[in-house]
Amino acid sequence: MVRQCVILVGGLGTRLGELTKSVPKPMLPVNGRPFVEILIEEAARFGFDRIVLLAGYLGGQVVEHCAGHRRIAGREIDVRVILEPEPAGTGGALTFLRDVAEEEFLLMNGDSWFDLDLREFATVEPGTAPFLLRMALRPVADASRFGTVALEDGRVRAFLPRGTAAGGVMNAGIYLVRRALLDRITVKPCSLEGDIFPVLADEGLIEGRERDAFLIDIGVPADYAAAPELLARHRTRPAVFFDRDGVLNHDEGYTHRPDDLVWLPGARETIRQVNRMGWYAFVVTNQGGIARGLYGIKDAEAFHARMSEDLAAMGAHIDEFRLSPYHPEGVVPEFARMSDCRKPNPGMLLDLAAAWPVDMARSLMFGDVQTDMQAAAAAGVRGVLHPDGNLLERLEGALKG
Repeated sequence: MVRQCVILVGGLGTRLGELTKSVPKPMLPVNGRPFVEILIEEAARFGFDRIVLLAGYLGGQVVEHCAGHRRIAGREIDVRVILEPEPAGTGGALTFLRDVAEEEFLLMNGDSWFDLDLREFATVEPGTAPFLLRMALRPVADASRFGTVALEDGRVRAFLPRGTAAGGVMNAGIYLVRRALLDRITVKPCSLEGDIFPVLADEGLIEGRERDAFLIDIGVPADYAAAPELLARHRTRPAVFFDRDGVLNHDEGYTHRPDDLVWLPGARETIRQVNRMGWYAFVVTNQGGIARGLYGIKDAEAFHARMSEDLAAMGAHIDEFRLSPYHPEGVVPEFARMSDCRKPNPGMLLDLAAAWPVDMARSLMFGDVQTDMQAAAAAGVRGVLHPDGNLLERLEGALKG
Protein backbone atom coordinates (compact mmCIF):
# COMPACT_ATOMS: atom_id res chain seq x y z
CA MET A 1 0.00 0.00 0.00
CA VAL A 2 1.52 3.31 -1.13
CA ARG A 3 1.18 5.79 1.73
CA GLN A 4 3.55 8.63 0.85
CA CYS A 5 2.42 11.65 -1.18
CA VAL A 6 4.86 14.32 -2.35
CA ILE A 7 3.54 17.71 -3.47
CA LEU A 8 5.62 20.22 -5.45
CA VAL A 9 4.98 23.65 -3.94
CA GLY A 10 8.17 25.53 -4.88
CA GLY A 11 7.20 27.42 -8.04
CA LEU A 12 7.42 31.20 -8.43
CA GLY A 13 3.93 31.68 -9.87
CA THR A 14 5.07 34.54 -12.09
CA ARG A 15 1.96 34.37 -14.34
CA LEU A 16 -0.16 35.43 -11.35
CA GLY A 17 1.67 38.75 -11.01
CA GLU A 18 0.97 40.67 -7.80
CA LEU A 19 -0.99 37.75 -6.32
CA THR A 20 2.22 35.81 -5.69
CA LYS A 21 4.48 38.71 -4.83
CA SER A 22 4.22 37.92 -1.13
CA VAL A 23 2.44 34.53 -1.10
CA PRO A 24 3.63 31.29 -2.71
CA LYS A 25 1.19 30.08 -5.36
CA PRO A 26 0.01 26.91 -3.54
CA MET A 27 -0.73 29.03 -0.44
CA LEU A 28 -3.17 31.31 -2.28
CA PRO A 29 -6.60 31.11 -0.64
CA VAL A 30 -9.43 29.21 -2.30
CA ASN A 31 -12.75 29.16 -0.45
CA GLY A 32 -11.12 30.53 2.67
CA ARG A 33 -8.06 28.28 2.96
CA PRO A 34 -4.75 27.73 1.16
CA PHE A 35 -5.10 25.70 -2.04
CA VAL A 36 -2.46 23.23 -0.87
CA GLU A 37 -4.69 22.34 2.08
CA ILE A 38 -7.28 21.03 -0.37
CA LEU A 39 -4.62 18.84 -1.97
CA ILE A 40 -3.48 17.52 1.43
CA GLU A 41 -7.08 16.73 2.37
CA GLU A 42 -7.60 14.90 -0.93
CA ALA A 43 -4.48 12.82 -0.38
CA ALA A 44 -5.57 12.00 3.18
CA ARG A 45 -9.03 10.76 2.20
CA PHE A 46 -7.45 8.26 -0.16
CA GLY A 47 -5.25 6.90 2.64
CA PHE A 48 -1.98 8.76 2.03
CA ASP A 49 -0.90 9.65 5.55
CA ARG A 50 2.74 10.61 4.99
CA ILE A 51 2.80 13.94 3.13
CA VAL A 52 5.98 15.68 1.96
CA LEU A 53 5.86 19.23 0.59
CA LEU A 54 8.84 20.30 -1.53
CA ALA A 55 8.95 24.07 -1.03
CA GLY A 56 11.12 26.81 -2.49
CA TYR A 57 9.88 30.34 -3.11
CA LEU A 58 8.67 31.86 0.19
CA GLY A 59 8.84 28.37 1.65
CA GLY A 60 8.85 29.63 5.21
CA GLN A 61 5.12 30.30 4.89
CA VAL A 62 4.57 26.69 3.87
CA VAL A 63 6.55 25.47 6.87
CA GLU A 64 4.68 27.71 9.29
CA HIS A 65 1.23 26.79 8.03
CA CYS A 66 1.53 23.16 6.97
CA ALA A 67 4.32 21.31 8.79
CA GLY A 68 3.42 18.99 11.62
CA HIS A 69 1.12 16.25 12.74
CA ARG A 70 -2.63 16.58 12.34
CA ARG A 71 -5.84 14.63 12.02
CA ILE A 72 -7.54 14.72 8.62
CA ALA A 73 -10.33 12.49 7.33
CA GLY A 74 -10.23 10.56 10.60
CA ARG A 75 -6.58 9.64 10.07
CA GLU A 76 -3.35 10.70 11.73
CA ILE A 77 -1.42 12.60 9.05
CA ASP A 78 2.23 13.66 9.17
CA VAL A 79 3.14 16.63 6.97
CA ARG A 80 6.82 17.31 6.40
CA VAL A 81 8.15 20.34 4.52
CA ILE A 82 11.53 20.18 2.79
CA LEU A 83 12.97 23.56 1.76
CA GLU A 84 15.15 23.75 -1.34
CA PRO A 85 18.47 25.41 -0.43
CA GLU A 86 18.51 26.86 -3.95
CA PRO A 87 16.12 26.78 -6.93
CA ALA A 88 16.39 23.32 -8.45
CA GLY A 89 13.46 23.06 -10.87
CA THR A 90 10.71 20.46 -10.73
CA GLY A 91 13.21 17.67 -11.43
CA GLY A 92 16.01 18.86 -9.20
CA ALA A 93 13.58 19.30 -6.31
CA LEU A 94 13.12 15.53 -6.19
CA THR A 95 16.78 15.05 -5.28
CA PHE A 96 15.97 16.43 -1.82
CA LEU A 97 13.82 13.34 -1.27
CA ARG A 98 16.75 10.93 -1.25
CA ASP A 99 16.70 10.49 2.53
CA VAL A 100 12.92 10.21 2.86
CA ALA A 101 11.48 8.77 -0.35
CA GLU A 102 9.71 5.43 -0.04
CA GLU A 103 9.94 2.72 -2.70
CA GLU A 104 6.83 4.11 -4.38
CA PHE A 105 5.22 7.49 -3.79
CA LEU A 106 2.51 9.66 -5.28
CA LEU A 107 3.72 12.94 -6.78
CA MET A 108 1.42 15.91 -7.38
CA ASN A 109 1.75 19.43 -8.70
CA GLY A 110 0.86 21.93 -5.99
CA ASP A 111 -1.09 24.28 -8.26
CA SER A 112 -3.67 21.94 -9.81
CA TRP A 113 -6.46 19.58 -8.81
CA PHE A 114 -7.50 16.62 -10.94
CA ASP A 115 -10.59 14.65 -9.95
CA LEU A 116 -8.77 11.32 -9.86
CA ASP A 117 -9.22 8.28 -7.63
CA LEU A 118 -5.73 8.47 -6.15
CA ARG A 119 -5.93 5.07 -4.44
CA GLU A 120 -6.86 3.24 -7.61
CA PHE A 121 -4.20 5.18 -9.52
CA ALA A 122 -1.49 4.19 -7.01
CA THR A 123 -2.39 0.48 -7.05
CA VAL A 124 -0.07 -1.68 -9.13
CA GLU A 125 -1.72 -4.87 -10.35
CA PRO A 126 0.30 -8.12 -10.44
CA GLY A 127 1.88 -8.69 -13.82
CA THR A 128 2.11 -4.99 -14.69
CA ALA A 129 4.99 -4.29 -17.07
CA PRO A 130 7.93 -2.43 -15.45
CA PHE A 131 7.82 1.35 -15.30
CA LEU A 132 9.58 4.12 -13.39
CA LEU A 133 6.69 6.54 -13.57
CA ARG A 134 2.93 6.26 -14.05
CA MET A 135 1.40 9.45 -15.42
CA ALA A 136 -2.23 10.56 -15.12
CA LEU A 137 -3.53 11.79 -18.46
CA ARG A 138 -6.62 13.76 -19.46
CA PRO A 139 -8.16 14.05 -22.93
CA VAL A 140 -8.39 17.55 -24.44
CA ALA A 141 -10.34 18.55 -27.53
CA ASP A 142 -8.32 21.74 -28.06
CA ALA A 143 -4.56 21.44 -27.60
CA SER A 144 -3.79 25.06 -28.49
CA ARG A 145 -3.06 25.86 -24.84
CA PHE A 146 -1.71 22.48 -23.67
CA GLY A 147 1.10 20.21 -24.70
CA THR A 148 -0.03 16.65 -25.38
CA VAL A 149 1.55 13.21 -25.19
CA ALA A 150 1.79 10.41 -27.70
CA LEU A 151 0.25 7.35 -26.04
CA GLU A 152 0.75 3.89 -27.51
CA ASP A 153 -0.28 0.59 -25.87
CA GLY A 154 -0.53 2.30 -22.48
CA ARG A 155 2.96 3.83 -22.71
CA VAL A 156 3.85 7.49 -23.14
CA ARG A 157 6.16 7.57 -26.15
CA ALA A 158 6.68 11.31 -26.74
CA PHE A 159 5.70 14.79 -25.64
CA LEU A 160 4.24 17.19 -28.21
CA PRO A 161 4.38 20.99 -27.80
CA ARG A 162 1.10 22.88 -27.50
CA GLY A 163 -0.53 23.58 -30.82
CA THR A 164 1.15 20.57 -32.45
CA ALA A 165 -2.08 18.55 -32.52
CA ALA A 166 -5.73 19.60 -32.66
CA GLY A 167 -6.50 17.42 -29.63
CA GLY A 168 -5.17 14.48 -27.70
CA VAL A 169 -4.27 13.65 -24.11
CA MET A 170 -2.39 15.94 -21.75
CA ASN A 171 -0.31 15.42 -18.65
CA ALA A 172 -2.64 16.00 -15.67
CA GLY A 173 0.16 16.55 -13.13
CA ILE A 174 -0.21 13.45 -10.95
CA TYR A 175 2.31 10.60 -10.96
CA LEU A 176 3.13 7.32 -9.26
CA VAL A 177 6.91 7.34 -8.94
CA ARG A 178 9.35 4.54 -8.26
CA ARG A 179 12.22 5.59 -6.00
CA ALA A 180 14.73 4.41 -8.63
CA LEU A 181 13.75 7.45 -10.70
CA LEU A 182 15.72 9.65 -8.30
CA ASP A 183 18.93 8.02 -9.51
CA ARG A 184 18.20 9.42 -12.97
CA ILE A 185 18.40 13.01 -11.73
CA THR A 186 22.07 13.95 -11.78
CA VAL A 187 22.00 17.62 -12.74
CA LYS A 188 20.42 20.60 -11.00
CA PRO A 189 18.48 22.64 -11.83
CA CYS A 190 16.43 20.52 -14.17
CA SER A 191 12.84 20.10 -15.25
CA LEU A 192 10.77 16.96 -14.97
CA GLU A 193 8.76 17.93 -18.04
CA GLY A 194 11.66 19.13 -20.16
CA ASP A 195 14.62 16.99 -19.08
CA ILE A 196 13.48 13.82 -17.32
CA PHE A 197 10.20 12.73 -18.90
CA PRO A 198 11.37 12.73 -22.54
CA VAL A 199 14.26 10.40 -21.68
CA LEU A 200 11.99 8.01 -19.80
CA ALA A 201 9.50 8.08 -22.68
CA ASP A 202 12.23 7.13 -25.15
CA GLU A 203 13.00 4.10 -22.96
CA GLY A 204 9.34 3.10 -22.62
CA LEU A 205 9.40 3.64 -18.83
CA ILE A 206 6.33 5.89 -18.49
CA GLU A 207 2.97 4.21 -18.14
CA GLY A 208 -0.02 6.39 -19.02
CA ARG A 209 -3.42 6.18 -17.32
CA GLU A 210 -6.16 8.23 -18.98
CA ARG A 211 -9.24 9.65 -17.26
CA ASP A 212 -11.76 12.13 -18.60
CA ALA A 213 -12.37 14.15 -15.43
CA PHE A 214 -12.38 17.70 -14.15
CA LEU A 215 -9.02 19.49 -13.90
CA ILE A 216 -8.24 22.98 -12.70
CA ASP A 217 -4.86 24.72 -12.62
CA ILE A 218 -4.68 27.94 -10.59
CA GLY A 219 -1.53 29.12 -12.38
CA VAL A 220 -3.18 31.89 -14.41
CA PRO A 221 -5.40 34.70 -13.09
CA ALA A 222 -8.61 33.65 -14.88
CA ASP A 223 -8.41 30.07 -13.64
CA TYR A 224 -7.54 31.16 -10.12
CA ALA A 225 -10.55 33.49 -10.09
CA ALA A 226 -12.80 30.64 -11.25
CA ALA A 227 -11.38 28.09 -8.81
CA PRO A 228 -13.64 28.73 -5.77
CA GLU A 229 -16.91 28.10 -7.60
CA LEU A 230 -15.59 25.25 -9.78
CA LEU A 231 -13.93 23.38 -6.92
CA ALA A 232 -16.98 23.70 -4.69
CA ARG A 233 -19.20 22.35 -7.45
CA HIS A 234 -16.99 19.45 -8.52
CA ARG A 235 -16.13 18.33 -5.00
CA THR A 236 -19.79 18.20 -3.96
CA ARG A 237 -21.11 14.69 -4.53
CA PRO A 238 -23.34 12.07 -2.93
CA ALA A 239 -22.06 9.68 -0.29
CA VAL A 240 -22.76 6.15 0.81
CA PHE A 241 -22.73 5.79 4.60
CA PHE A 242 -22.00 2.23 5.72
CA ASP A 243 -22.73 0.72 9.09
CA ARG A 244 -19.78 -1.55 9.85
CA ASP A 245 -20.44 -4.74 11.85
CA GLY A 246 -23.01 -6.91 10.11
CA VAL A 247 -22.85 -4.90 6.87
CA LEU A 248 -19.18 -4.79 5.88
CA ASN A 249 -17.68 -7.38 8.21
CA HIS A 250 -18.86 -10.39 10.20
CA ASP A 251 -20.06 -9.34 13.64
CA GLU A 252 -18.74 -11.62 16.38
CA GLY A 253 -19.85 -9.24 19.12
CA TYR A 254 -17.61 -6.27 19.94
CA THR A 255 -15.38 -7.12 16.99
CA HIS A 256 -12.23 -5.04 17.22
CA ARG A 257 -9.11 -7.14 16.68
CA PRO A 258 -7.62 -6.73 13.18
CA ASP A 259 -7.07 -10.50 12.93
CA ASP A 260 -10.83 -11.01 13.41
CA LEU A 261 -11.74 -9.06 10.29
CA VAL A 262 -13.91 -11.21 8.01
CA TRP A 263 -15.45 -9.35 5.09
CA LEU A 264 -19.07 -10.10 4.22
CA PRO A 265 -20.11 -11.05 0.67
CA GLY A 266 -19.76 -8.19 -1.79
CA ALA A 267 -18.63 -5.67 0.83
CA ARG A 268 -15.23 -4.78 -0.60
CA GLU A 269 -16.59 -4.81 -4.13
CA THR A 270 -19.36 -2.43 -3.08
CA ILE A 271 -16.90 0.05 -1.63
CA ARG A 272 -14.84 -0.14 -4.81
CA GLN A 273 -17.96 0.47 -6.89
CA VAL A 274 -18.87 3.51 -4.80
CA ASN A 275 -15.34 4.80 -5.37
CA ARG A 276 -15.65 4.25 -9.12
CA MET A 277 -18.96 6.12 -9.13
CA GLY A 278 -17.11 9.12 -7.72
CA TRP A 279 -19.21 9.16 -4.52
CA TYR A 280 -17.80 9.50 -1.02
CA ALA A 281 -17.65 6.29 1.02
CA PHE A 282 -17.98 6.68 4.80
CA VAL A 283 -18.23 4.24 7.71
CA VAL A 284 -20.42 5.23 10.67
CA THR A 285 -20.26 2.67 13.47
CA ASN A 286 -21.50 2.42 17.06
CA GLN A 287 -18.65 1.04 19.16
CA GLY A 288 -20.25 0.69 22.59
CA GLY A 289 -17.55 -1.79 23.58
CA ILE A 290 -15.30 1.21 24.14
CA ALA A 291 -17.72 2.63 26.74
CA ARG A 292 -17.96 -0.83 28.29
CA GLY A 293 -14.17 -0.94 28.71
CA LEU A 294 -13.67 -3.94 26.43
CA TYR A 295 -11.23 -2.15 24.13
CA GLY A 296 -10.10 1.39 23.33
CA ILE A 297 -10.44 3.88 20.52
CA LYS A 298 -6.94 3.01 19.28
CA ASP A 299 -8.00 -0.63 18.98
CA ALA A 300 -10.98 0.35 16.83
CA GLU A 301 -8.74 2.54 14.70
CA ALA A 302 -6.31 -0.37 14.22
CA PHE A 303 -9.24 -2.44 12.95
CA HIS A 304 -10.09 0.33 10.50
CA ALA A 305 -6.47 0.51 9.38
CA ARG A 306 -6.62 -3.20 8.57
CA MET A 307 -9.79 -2.62 6.57
CA SER A 308 -8.03 0.16 4.66
CA GLU A 309 -5.07 -2.09 3.85
CA ASP A 310 -7.35 -4.82 2.53
CA LEU A 311 -9.26 -2.33 0.42
CA ALA A 312 -6.08 -0.70 -0.91
CA ALA A 313 -4.91 -4.06 -2.27
CA MET A 314 -7.84 -3.92 -4.70
CA GLY A 315 -7.62 -0.19 -5.39
CA ALA A 316 -10.48 0.84 -3.07
CA HIS A 317 -10.78 3.08 -0.03
CA ILE A 318 -13.01 4.53 2.68
CA ASP A 319 -12.87 8.32 2.70
CA GLU A 320 -13.42 8.56 6.46
CA PHE A 321 -14.29 6.28 9.37
CA ARG A 322 -16.47 7.71 12.15
CA LEU A 323 -17.15 5.83 15.37
CA SER A 324 -19.27 6.50 18.42
CA PRO A 325 -17.62 5.25 21.65
CA TYR A 326 -20.70 6.00 23.78
CA HIS A 327 -23.18 3.73 25.53
CA PRO A 328 -25.57 4.63 28.38
CA GLU A 329 -24.63 1.41 30.20
CA GLY A 330 -20.90 1.97 29.89
CA VAL A 331 -18.37 1.76 32.69
CA VAL A 332 -15.84 4.25 31.26
CA PRO A 333 -17.05 7.57 32.72
CA GLU A 334 -16.03 9.61 29.68
CA PHE A 335 -18.29 7.56 27.40
CA ALA A 336 -20.98 6.22 29.75
CA ARG A 337 -23.91 8.16 28.33
CA MET A 338 -26.11 8.55 25.31
CA SER A 339 -24.80 10.89 22.62
CA ASP A 340 -26.04 12.67 19.52
CA CYS A 341 -23.47 10.68 17.57
CA ARG A 342 -24.71 7.28 18.74
CA LYS A 343 -27.23 5.76 16.33
CA PRO A 344 -30.23 6.00 16.13
CA ASN A 345 -29.20 9.64 16.50
CA PRO A 346 -27.78 11.15 13.28
CA GLY A 347 -24.71 12.89 14.70
CA MET A 348 -22.05 10.91 12.85
CA LEU A 349 -23.75 11.44 9.50
CA LEU A 350 -24.34 15.13 10.14
CA ASP A 351 -20.75 15.65 11.29
CA LEU A 352 -19.49 14.10 8.05
CA ALA A 353 -21.87 16.27 6.04
CA ALA A 354 -20.42 19.33 7.79
CA ALA A 355 -16.83 18.23 7.18
CA TRP A 356 -17.22 17.20 3.53
CA PRO A 357 -19.14 18.72 0.59
CA VAL A 358 -21.81 16.00 0.56
CA ASP A 359 -25.00 16.05 -1.49
CA MET A 360 -27.16 14.53 1.25
CA ALA A 361 -30.35 14.46 -0.84
CA ARG A 362 -28.81 11.89 -3.20
CA SER A 363 -26.91 9.92 -0.55
CA LEU A 364 -27.58 6.43 0.84
CA MET A 365 -27.11 4.67 4.18
CA PHE A 366 -26.67 0.89 4.41
CA GLY A 367 -27.40 -0.72 7.77
CA ASP A 368 -28.50 -4.05 9.16
CA VAL A 369 -30.78 -2.84 11.97
CA GLN A 370 -33.54 -0.28 12.43
CA THR A 371 -31.37 2.10 14.45
CA ASP A 372 -29.29 2.59 11.29
CA MET A 373 -32.44 3.41 9.33
CA GLN A 374 -33.58 5.85 12.01
CA ALA A 375 -30.22 7.64 11.92
CA ALA A 376 -30.41 7.87 8.11
CA ALA A 377 -33.93 9.31 8.21
CA ALA A 378 -32.98 11.87 10.85
CA ALA A 379 -30.03 12.97 8.68
CA GLY A 380 -32.16 13.28 5.56
CA VAL A 381 -30.53 10.29 3.83
CA ARG A 382 -32.31 7.34 2.19
CA GLY A 383 -31.76 4.25 4.32
CA VAL A 384 -31.33 0.80 2.78
CA LEU A 385 -31.80 -2.14 5.15
CA HIS A 386 -29.25 -4.90 4.53
CA PRO A 387 -29.72 -7.73 7.06
CA ASP A 388 -27.95 -10.32 4.90
CA GLY A 389 -27.03 -11.27 1.33
CA ASN A 390 -24.59 -9.75 -1.13
CA LEU A 391 -23.99 -6.05 -0.51
CA LEU A 392 -23.05 -5.28 -4.12
CA GLU A 393 -26.37 -6.64 -5.32
CA ARG A 394 -28.10 -4.53 -2.68
CA LEU A 395 -26.28 -1.41 -3.93
CA GLU A 396 -27.25 -2.14 -7.51
CA GLY A 397 -30.88 -2.52 -6.48
CA ALA A 398 -30.82 0.68 -4.42
CA LEU A 399 -29.42 2.70 -7.31
CA LYS A 400 -32.25 1.51 -9.55
CA GLY A 401 -34.98 2.16 -6.98
